[in-house]
Amino acid sequence: MTTTKRWRRSGFTLIELLVVIAIIAILIGLLLPAVQKVRDAASRMECQNNLKQIGLGCHAYHDTYRKLPQGVRYENPFYYWSWLAQILPFVEQDNVYKQAEQWARTGPGNYPWWPWGDFWVSPPTSPPNPAVGTQIPIYKCPSDPRSILIFHDVADFPPAGADVAFTMYLGVSGISGSNINSTGIFYWQSKNRLVDITDGTSNTLMVGERPPSKDMVFGWWFAGAGYDGDNSANGGTGDVVLGANNTAYASAMGCASTYATYQAGNLNDNCHQAHFWSLHSGGANFLRADGSVRFVTYNINTVLPQVCTRAGGEVVTDF
Repeated sequence: MTTTKRWRRSGFTLIELLVVIAIIAILIGLLLPAVQKVRDAASRMECQNNLKQIGLGCHAYHDTYRKLPQGVRYENPFYYWSWLAQILPFVEQDNVYKQAEQWARTGPGNYPWWPWGDFWVSPPTSPPNPAVGTQIPIYKCPSDPRSILIFHDVADFPPAGADVAFTMYLGVSGISGSNINSTGIFYWQSKNRLVDITDGTSNTLMVGERPPSKDMVFGWWFAGAGYDGDNSANGGTGDVVLGANNTAYASAMGCASTYATYQAGNLNDNCHQAHFWSLHSGGANFLRADGSVRFVTYNINTVLPQVCTRAGGEVVTDF
């Protein structure tokens, strides 16, 4: 007698496999937005922590020198040192500060105090200050993957091949640029004290976010002129201070006045360097003069100029 064995099929049919794949695709589609939201929230919190550390550094500087750091310093040997460079010893970066100061005083070449070296000399004798290309972790927002670029294609400023480190955090210069006697806290050679912020430190923005421009000309943390005492945009160095809703700044860069408002930006459009914005969803983080940090949505554009002045006497009820 012949015995026939029957084998039970254990695999999927094609239809069953397609159904499983479809279910997995739907689940992934539902999960990805949630994952993105979690990542954005984590990035925003880390960015806020960076700003809190920067705020502590600014207040520690004020406790030591009885004034806040200058937006852009301009005196020997600290020419064009930014406010971020001045607070280095107060954000646990004392070694970087000492190296930068020693280089500025005794570095090689004929112009060691010039942050970018003597780029105008052919051939150059003074290389850039090494701090220019030193990345400071808390000065970099985790939402922006860019940190240091090498300017191989830049002929003179800085010298080709020089490293440049960037930041997303810019000092608030008020409702204008960083020209002398601006209305904010940080600007060209500013020397403000906390008592000068008569609008109230909790109602005044001190530092805001703005990613470096696509061409990477703006946003250098160590030394920057950007928009200085000559009241025009200077393409030579990265700006470290920024005004709110400043149409003159946008115009000086050849950009429409519509760029001079608080709005979402685009990394591929250099005109968006004219206003505060971030790579976070819906707004940007700001550091107040009292050291607290707040996420400010883009719908607050109408009152942003008022909270960017230190002594304007404006009444702001919805901030």
